[in-house]
Amino acid sequence: MKKEKKLNLAKEENLSSKVKQKLASQRGEIGDSLIVVTGLILGAMLMFGGPLMSSAERTDDISSLVVQAATDEFVDDIRTTGKITLDDYEKYIQTITATGNSFDTEIVVSQLDENPGVKVTQAEMTKIGENVYYNIYTSQVEEKLNENGRMKLKEGDMVSVTVKNTNQTMAQLLKNFFYQITGNDSYQIAAKKSAIVTVNGSN
Repeated sequence: MKKEKKLNLAKEENLSSKVKQKLASQRGEIGDSLIVVTGLILGAMLMFGGPLMSSAERTDDISSLVVQAATDEFVDDIRTTGKITLDDYEKYIQTITATGNSFDTEIVVSQLDENPGVKVTQAEMTKIGENVYYNIYTSQVEEKLNENGRMKLKEGDMVSVTVKNTNQTMAQLLKNFFYQITGNDSYQIAAKKSAIVTVNGSN
């Protein structure tokens, strides 16, 4: 009777040992499979991510060139004509947004103050050398354009236009994904142009 019990216990221990070995083997196979899957995912990311990133950055470079060229042309027109027109401004905005991006456009017009002794309200004063300028900003410029269709400037006035994209470009999204770069406030596409008006604006 005792021999039978010992024999049964030995069989149970042997069976338990085999089950444990099989479970351990299965765990090892699962672990190996996970390593293989992870390796395949990383390989695919390296294979397709690199060219995709390069293509996205190239697209942003082209957009930057388009935006800078449009900004240069817009400001040069203001410099040589002495005025900002609503048509030119809308055309400029359409050109830069045609890149598929959204932009924050900042215009600063520094007008030469012919009566520096008179205080100007709702304007920031700037002194350059012996000249005093008062600054007009984007919202004020847009208000004048919407009211009159144009804003006349004088010789010696200064204009500055700065644009930065406000959306996340594909290159920015990929950089955030691959490198975990934070900072959605950063911009990828930007342009700036300043000039001094050379003529008095006409009607």
